[in-house]
Amino acid sequence: MSTDSKSHIQGRHLMVALVILGAMFFAIGFALGINSYLIPLLKSRLSISSAESYLVLAATFSAFLIFGYPASFVIAKIGYKRTMGLSFLLFALGFYLYIPSGKMESLPLFLVASFISGMGNTFLQASVNPYVTILGPIESAARRMSIMGIMNKLAWPVAPFFLALVIGKSVETVSFPDTTLPFIIIIGLFVLLGVVSLISPLPEVKAVGEDEANVEDCPYAAKKTSIWQFPHLLLGILALFLYVGVETIALGTMVDYAESLNLVNPEFYAWISPVGMIIGYLVGIVFIPKYLSQSTALVASAIVAIGGSLLVVVTPPEISIFCVGIIALGCALMWPAIWPLAMTDLGKFTKQGGSLMVVAIVGGALFPIVYGFIKDLAGAQNAYWIAVPIFGYILYYALKGHKIRI
Repeated sequence: MSTDSKSHIQGRHLMVALVILGAMFFAIGFALGINSYLIPLLKSRLSISSAESYLVLAATFSAFLIFGYPASFVIAKIGYKRTMGLSFLLFALGFYLYIPSGKMESLPLFLVASFISGMGNTFLQASVNPYVTILGPIESAARRMSIMGIMNKLAWPVAPFFLALVIGKSVETVSFPDTTLPFIIIIGLFVLLGVVSLISPLPEVKAVGEDEANVEDCPYAAKKTSIWQFPHLLLGILALFLYVGVETIALGTMVDYAESLNLVNPEFYAWISPVGMIIGYLVGIVFIPKYLSQSTALVASAIVAIGGSLLVVVTPPEISIFCVGIIALGCALMWPAIWPLAMTDLGKFTKQGGSLMVVAIVGGALFPIVYGFIKDLAGAQNAYWIAVPIFGYILYYALKGHKIRI
């Protein structure tokens, strides 16, 4: 999916666009990071199991399965910017419902709130990820995505830290009424971001061959009649599905894992994985595409992640929690690399392909639940074995899967 040079944003306009998009990626990470605070809170206050507490993540990510593909039609109808504005409205509604959920101490209502927040996340991801990918040359897409990734992952630990700061208590002593004020502040910020997205100078961009009048500009896609005829995309969707699941485990379980190890102030351990990912993103920004191709970066990332996964399960517990950061380091360039590798040569199917990629984010709903079940049966440390075969498939996609063209 090469992009037309006429559609590229350059210079100062590119920097402005990246700042605005960076704020949106920060919002995505912040919204997901809230779950890492809610999981231990719900577990202690509602007296539920680990698997049940991880249903909050499942509710959030299940929205990607239901609304991921329809999002392409919304984007085609109202454009990228208005879709972004719609997403922030849904976010605000979901966050508002957390307040009565706490007052009623209702797990089902918490799940509804998380699902609506997940809807907002779905529409935002469906618009901003393809947008960043086609904003400039495909060869440097992973670099742009790495910049966005830094903003996204910085926000994951900021969310529980913000909640802890505003509430002024350790998570072990927090009650549901304590969360009302921080959620009111969060709602206001997300409404403001929605307004900013609507009035921003972001232009509508398209990939080469996306316009019906210019489909021959992308010969590979021009001969296709269905989005299901792109094997490199379908294998990439599976890679993204598996990756998001294990990345969500690496990012979303840190507070819970620290609690399982009886560590003091467990919420502060939420920084370990994001720091690992930010280091990886910085490597991507510096080395891609000048020194590393996107596929080579994905190979190296998979190898690092496999090594980190093995270290987590074989080292002493007090050391293993820091090894989760090595998993996160390996994860860092997977999202930036898988997106452009899977979206190459989609032409007129670009929006559909991007929305199917967003559907794959539902992996974040499934695998944390599996992790929770394994944790209940075999312990938190052994539950990280789930990551090893996942990274094995991603290594295959990096080496061969993304090259398949029929």
